[in-house]
Amino acid sequence: MSAPSPEKKSNWFYLKRVFAFVQPYQSRFWLSLGLALFMAFASPIRPYLIQLTVNLAVRPDTYVPDWVKWVSFLQPGAGLASWLLAITLFQVGFILVETAVRFLFSFLTAWVGQQVVNDLRTRVYAKIMGLNLRQFDQTPIGTLTTRTINDIESINDIFSDGLIPILADLLTILVTLVTMFWMDWKLTLIALAPFPFMMVATYYFKESVNKSFIQVRNAVAALNAFVQEHLTGMALVQAFAAEDREYKAFQKINRQHRDANVRAIFAYSVFFPVVEVVLAISMGILVWWVADRSLNAGLLVAFILYLNQIFRPLRVIADKFNVLQMGLIAAERVFKVLDIQDQLPPDPPHAHSPTTWKGEIAFENVWFAYTEEQWVLKNLSFVARPGQTLALVGHTGSGKTSVISLLNRLYVHQKGKIRIDGVATEDFSVQALRKGIGVVLQDVFLFSGSILDNITLRNPAISRAAAEQAATLMGLHDFILNLPGGYDYAVMERGATLSLGQRQLISFARALLYNPAILVLDEATSSVDSTSEVLIEKAIETLVKGRTAVVIAHRLSTIRKADQILVLDRGELVEQGTHESLLAQGGRYAAFCEMQFSKKKALLG
Repeated sequence: MSAPSPEKKSNWFYLKRVFAFVQPYQSRFWLSLGLALFMAFASPIRPYLIQLTVNLAVRPDTYVPDWVKWVSFLQPGAGLASWLLAITLFQVGFILVETAVRFLFSFLTAWVGQQVVNDLRTRVYAKIMGLNLRQFDQTPIGTLTTRTINDIESINDIFSDGLIPILADLLTILVTLVTMFWMDWKLTLIALAPFPFMMVATYYFKESVNKSFIQVRNAVAALNAFVQEHLTGMALVQAFAAEDREYKAFQKINRQHRDANVRAIFAYSVFFPVVEVVLAISMGILVWWVADRSLNAGLLVAFILYLNQIFRPLRVIADKFNVLQMGLIAAERVFKVLDIQDQLPPDPPHAHSPTTWKGEIAFENVWFAYTEEQWVLKNLSFVARPGQTLALVGHTGSGKTSVISLLNRLYVHQKGKIRIDGVATEDFSVQALRKGIGVVLQDVFLFSGSILDNITLRNPAISRAAAEQAATLMGLHDFILNLPGGYDYAVMERGATLSLGQRQLISFARALLYNPAILVLDEATSSVDSTSEVLIEKAIETLVKGRTAVVIAHRLSTIRKADQILVLDRGELVEQGTHESLLAQGGRYAAFCEMQFSKKKALLG
């Protein structure tokens, strides 16, 4: 029976989680809310002063409130020109204050948003770094990239263009409406007669754009995953002349992205003219009503300004609601990453962190599956004594790589025990465990940066001299010095400017630099030429003395000198012994050797 789907959380749930990241910056957040209140309550002042100015120009005996007299700094009995000049100068000063407040409001909301984005992105990346590798097997890298970059950036919009600006706009509209009703409720009702139509248009616009934006987000995630995957595998695409097929697949995803954006653009193209038409109708009705009843001109001018103060936020408030919605959808995706529980267990309270190692490895009835009940290793048991070389042999999918992945806890086994020097691997500090195991994987990965950076993995504790010594042991030193810049030679992404053999040698030097007690070589010589293989084998012969080595290889030259050979088949140990003893048994290992010999003979003949 499949597990029930998790309950859908509300937007409020994710909004609270986002605002938990505001806690360190709450003083600036509350200041931005205070500025929003100031802008809302200040919004009716200038239209009222303009109304007063117009009325004074038409009727000099117009009543001037005491607070206007106080802010104008004029004495009783001042002339009309002085009044008009004083009120105008006050409005200019008030505009400057409003502008400064709006700037500070915009800056603070954006600043808080960027701080939250910075903290959240750091938290997500730290989470991804600690995920069980199974998650990377199941989740496209492009999807995680989208979560870490695009989706978190959308959360910034909750602050800069979302919740706080929406609150500011709603407060402005509310205060303006209250002011209009206070001044003349009948005129307000007349002016807002077309308003219900505006609300309906706003609702449909919001729903249409919201649906389009969700489709845009999904298309962006699909584009990121597709491009990431195909750029990484471009050599394979070109090798099989699949450019046209993959290009058409990209075009399909890209068209979905374009169509979603076009639908959103269409909604904007319809909505904004509708707002202008409704505003024009409101103003027309307002002018007709005032003119027909010979009301004062100042009131007409003020109401026209008030209508603009209502409709101006309404033009964008639906868009801001969609921005807020998209930010919350992005937050839901980001928090799903943060809520993943598939991580390596934390270190125990008194984690084992040895300073010296013997190098004994023991698997005791180990069962392991990448997915539930699909066992990759079944009841596997063996012991590698300190200083021994253990070779793993078997067909593809037999579980060889899984053995070494479990050894340094890249994955967690479900049953049995894995011990190093008698201590269960789960009782080690993960850092200490992995420092004691040097690994050279089949798929060599080099980062963008210098050769020195790739050998040391940017570990400041490793000196340049130590890196050069490791490269010398691997026979790499002279080759590196012949490169432009030597150890500072810039390696392109994934080491594209180096041969497979050169990349393999660099990764081997990287492993040996840490002087590990246990060496793990996963197909370490599978991609190198004969000369490089000889260099590696000579280095192995020197370095495995006094160390435990676990070797996975198809070449007999690599494994025939092993102290112990394990033959795996579908996750089970089917044969175990030395090269000579296994040949004498005439079983699967003997057949494997015969096949290798036949291939070599065919190549030579």
